[in-house]
Amino acid sequence: MRDDTLSFPCPLRSAALAAPETAALVGARGATSYEELDRMVSGAALRLGDLEPGSRVALYLQSDERYVALVLALIRAGHVACPVSDRLPPRGVASLLGRAACSALISEDEELLQTAGADLLKQRPEDLLREGKQRAEPLYIPQERPATIIFTSGSTGVPKAALHTFGNHLHSALGSNANIALRSGDRWLHSLPLYHVGGLSILFRCLLAGATVALPQHGTPLGEAIAGLGATHVSLVSTQLSRLLRGAADLTALEAVLMGGGPVPHSLVDAAFSRGLPVHTSYGLTEMASQVTTTPPGASLEELRTAGRVLPNREVSISVRGEILVRGETLFAGYVEGGGLDRPLDAGRWFHTGDLGELDESGYLRVRGRLDNLFISGGENVQPEEIEEALCRLEGVDEAVVVPVPDEEFGARPVAFVRTDGGVRDLSRELEPVLPQFKIPISFHPWPEEARRGMKADRAALLERAWRLRS
Repeated sequence: MRDDTLSFPCPLRSAALAAPETAALVGARGATSYEELDRMVSGAALRLGDLEPGSRVALYLQSDERYVALVLALIRAGHVACPVSDRLPPRGVASLLGRAACSALISEDEELLQTAGADLLKQRPEDLLREGKQRAEPLYIPQERPATIIFTSGSTGVPKAALHTFGNHLHSALGSNANIALRSGDRWLHSLPLYHVGGLSILFRCLLAGATVALPQHGTPLGEAIAGLGATHVSLVSTQLSRLLRGAADLTALEAVLMGGGPVPHSLVDAAFSRGLPVHTSYGLTEMASQVTTTPPGASLEELRTAGRVLPNREVSISVRGEILVRGETLFAGYVEGGGLDRPLDAGRWFHTGDLGELDESGYLRVRGRLDNLFISGGENVQPEEIEEALCRLEGVDEAVVVPVPDEEFGARPVAFVRTDGGVRDLSRELEPVLPQFKIPISFHPWPEEARRGMKADRAALLERAWRLRS
């Protein structure tokens, strides 16, 4: 007898049985119904049968219908999907594949297929994606089955390979859908890549709700993609929202705009709120399979200046020193390093995020910054995120990152990299009414667009750049 606490109906198969003609995907290749997608996934899963059970399979592809089908096929077949950023040059992929202990690679990049390890089984998408037979019966997947490996997009250090189970993604989607309504007929724009946990979470939310994943053509401007694909829901990082607000796209059909990828500057929240956008601010991390806290529909402006409240299937606590601790059904299985697995939890089974924050009386989380970003200047604690927030409130400032540089008198002083809608100016006097003198950057540098890792600014690269400029 099946234990339903350990297994769960495959969301794709369930949707295909309940509403076979409903669009599961819509994009440049037209619409793919749930029945068609289920057949495609079944066929690919069958052709993956030569792999050893539980094999880790890297995917190096551009986001499209094939990519979605292959991720789902790997999970259905009992393997582990390991999406790799297609922004990495092929020669930079090898070390990641070794760290994740991948035994197979799916790609159509000729250079990568030729140079990847000789011991890897290499396959092309078209060799796997032929439709199989439609099944009439439900399909169940063990919740503890390893499903994906996602490389973290942290702002410092080497990305880590985080292993998630099917249950992690399932409970993440269930909690999100309990907060942000999603129904059949809704379309969630796939505005984040599948190698990012935020991109994967869009897929699982839509499958559970029988909604449609809207796949924009590569390079299509965001506003054009929202309008052209009839998106009702969208996930954005701050940079995307900033560009969207500057454009002239019709956004009236949007029912939810989920913000992630780090704290959203208050000035950006204010601008979105004044436009009447249905914004949801959130706090999440790769290790918790995306969102941990999110604001509810109809949140006030003051509530939107927080990261929201804890979603179902998660728990949040604040340590004595102010660090955000998390646990729950969405907590990852651990970090992969070759064949090993490390799950760094404390005695209470809490994961220490390295983020600083506080919970108010209503249960709303306010994120203050990273513990490892804090530095000392003249005996005073300086949290760069506080300065960044103040900078982003200034007219014309879209994004800012503050890092320390050595100083003989103070030990360290802050400098800022600023992305503006014009040339970089000295912002010192504009900061004087809101920051003490020791927190005002001693210099302001133009934003280098290449200094980005995944969805976040690469603080390590900016720190190195600041030191070079200082010297």
